[in-house]
Amino acid sequence: MPKRPRDPNQLAKMVVDIATGEMDDTVSESKRHPSPKRKAGLKGGKARAKRLTPRRRTEIATIAANARWKKT
Repeated sequence: MPKRPRDPNQLAKMVVDIATGEMDDTVSESKRHPSPKRKAGLKGGKARAKRLTPRRRTEIATIAANARWKKT
């Protein structure tokens, strides 16, 4: 299967072709079976949150909220 085109019109045509069955949509082997390295990144936030005290989590959230809502 060719790579998906970057041009929006060509991509739309490819999507229609796939939907109507004129073209097969295949997924590459690397997309089908992601590498095990990715799992470690998914665990990081949960492990960090578990390690932090509730007070420290509140401090971090307050700093983040202030940064988001800061007037420039």
